[in-house]
Amino acid sequence: PSPKSFQPNGASKEALRCEIEELKQKDLALDQEIAQLLSEGYSLEELDKHISLLHEYNEIKDAGQMLLGKLAVIRGVTTKQLYPEYDLELSD
Repeated sequence: PSPKSFQPNGASKEALRCEIEELKQKDLALDQEIAQLLSEGYSLEELDKHISLLHEYNEIKDAGQMLLGKLAVIRGVTTKQLYPEYDLELSD
C-alpha cells in the first residue's frame, strides 16, 4: 500500500484537529493551575511529592478494592456489603 493510503480522511482529520485543540486547552488549564499553586507558595518539588503520594495511595486503594472484590465473590455477597464489616465508608 502507498503511504497515501494511510492518510486519514477529511472527517478523521477534523476529529484529530478537535482533539488537538482540546489537549491544548487542557494543557493551558493545567499551566494556569500550576501557576496558581506556585503563587500560593507551593513549590514544584512539593507538588511532585504530593502527586507521587496520590499515585501511591490510588495503587494501594486499588489493591484493597481488588481484595474486597475477591472476598465478596468467595462469600457470595456484594463488595458494598463488606464495607461495614471493615469499618469502611462507601466514599472510601
